[in-house]
Amino acid sequence: MSALRELELRHLVALDAVASEGTFGRAADRLGYTQSAISQQIAALERLVGERVFDRPGGPRPVELTPFGDVVLRHGRELLSRADSMHDELDRFRNGGVGRLTVGTFQSVSSAVLPALVRSMRTRHPDLEIRGRESPDDHELNGLLAAGEVDVSFIGGAPAPEFECRHLLDDPFVLLAQPGRFPDGPVNVSDLVGEPMIGQQPHSCQLLNEGSLRAAGCDPTYVFRSEDNGTVAAMVRSGMGVAILPFLCLEIEDPRLSFHRLEPVLPPRQITLAWRAGRTLSPAAEEFIELADDECSRLAATMSAFT
Repeated sequence: MSALRELELRHLVALDAVASEGTFGRAADRLGYTQSAISQQIAALERLVGERVFDRPGGPRPVELTPFGDVVLRHGRELLSRADSMHDELDRFRNGGVGRLTVGTFQSVSSAVLPALVRSMRTRHPDLEIRGRESPDDHELNGLLAAGEVDVSFIGGAPAPEFECRHLLDDPFVLLAQPGRFPDGPVNVSDLVGEPMIGQQPHSCQLLNEGSLRAAGCDPTYVFRSEDNGTVAAMVRSGMGVAILPFLCLEIEDPRLSFHRLEPVLPPRQITLAWRAGRTLSPAAEEFIELADDECSRLAATMSAFT
């Protein structure tokens, strides 16, 4: 192994200072060292290089780089510049300003929660790269998280036990129907027996929905299923049937639909944000978690006003 593997940055700092100042004394003053300390650093450097890096004429005359010293200084300044760049980037990374943040998500969170979070993160940290990995299935999102393919992930149910998580909000299920199909106000689940229904594909959220309906005495009759929340709503608008979706899936301002609370209330979908336990989160991920908590608190207040 090359002896230069034992080279330390302090050797190069001393070399650069002496080359710039011309004397060991002025280099010592510049760095706040004693002259003997500078001499020791240069002597150590010369032992590692195996050659003298300075010609020392003696007296008041300045020292001069040898041809070997010129090569070492050129490479040394490149290394010092890279060290300075690393220091600057670490500072920016420490403040969440650079790097990449990959977020696991699902459709309703992607449309109702993520836009505000990404906008806020981008405003604070324009050089931060933010990516999303979307799946409707909690098991797949748990797998992405366990494999380290995402830094944090929204989960529409209970995260796997090996993760740390923060509960963000309870997302209530809401009935969608054509206006006038039901009287204003809550609709009893028993009134949905035999009603043609539009459903999502049977992933985690839909299975929770269907299980709760059956427990409340309504075995749903589906005439169409779609993975896309907008398609489900469009089918309801066309008169194909009714649908039950979590609040985050809704465009509550749509005048072509009526929205109703259900009685009895179905257990809500629990939205959590999860990350791998025992792993150090990046500053950007930590900041994202706090912003997600704040944004979901705001959404929870909107939900409570409706429900």
